[in-house]
Amino acid sequence: MAQRPVAGQGRRPRLALIALLSLMTLLAGCAGPSALHGSPAGEWVTIQRGDTLGEIAKRADVPLVRLRRFNPGVDPRGLAVGQRILVPSGRERAPSGGPYRYQVRPGDTYSAIARRFGTSPVSIASANPGVTPTDLRVGQLVSVPLHGAATSSSSRHSASSSTTSRPTPRPAPDPGPVPGSAKDWPWPLDDYRVARHFGKDGRGTLQPMLLATEEGARAKAVANGEVRFAGSMRQLGRVVIVHHPDNLQSVYALCDTLLVDSAQRVSRGTPLCTVGQHAATGRHDLLFDMRHGGKPIDPRTILR
Repeated sequence: MAQRPVAGQGRRPRLALIALLSLMTLLAGCAGPSALHGSPAGEWVTIQRGDTLGEIAKRADVPLVRLRRFNPGVDPRGLAVGQRILVPSGRERAPSGGPYRYQVRPGDTYSAIARRFGTSPVSIASANPGVTPTDLRVGQLVSVPLHGAATSSSSRHSASSSTTSRPTPRPAPDPGPVPGSAKDWPWPLDDYRVARHFGKDGRGTLQPMLLATEEGARAKAVANGEVRFAGSMRQLGRVVIVHHPDNLQSVYALCDTLLVDSAQRVSRGTPLCTVGQHAATGRHDLLFDMRHGGKPIDPRTILR
């Protein structure tokens, strides 16, 4: 004899299932990325409703000032849902004015790191002798010298500002006076014309020297030293960086063919590369830069 269902008995399992699903949905909504995956230190975090930099720094157990310096241009009072924030790991450091100690992440290049922190690939390469820019490893620590740094105190923002702040230019650490031995060095080209002098452009951006020459011209080392980098960099083409005594560096960019290898010792006058044809100007241009302790200096103060 078939049993008759008791009133409400068929609905109870369905009600219980609905209640369980509702509870799971509620818990999932309350749990942000850190609740599901632990500390966000060293990772990119996507801003969700109610997030603050202070709360993210607390979850990651990193100083708030370090979090802010690793996110230049981010307005802590104007965070938007969906915005991505880079949370530094415990191995990374961000001293005021730099250089930063940065941990390489998947997809990183010197160019991408330079764009993020308002510096240049050449500066990063100069600060990391022995590191091959084309063979960066995830988790590797590199030094990132800065051309500028974002303001780190909210008191520097106007009360009504809701737009993204921009990095405030800050000079690189002063390595001291250029040594007296750095004088009367030869120019890197035998036949050249200064197409652009070292100095700031109309927007105040510091520009390296640009030398126009003839097809087939070879750039030569301006002093004895060691090749610390010989390879390609985005936007700079093939590049040679030579380190000289007394913390001096010379940079030769927009090359066509490289004539030396990294770690090679060179003497004054050693050919380093052939000069390539610049796509924008149609000329054969050599971008030439001199640095002391990583700080750009006017080559004319050293070359004869």
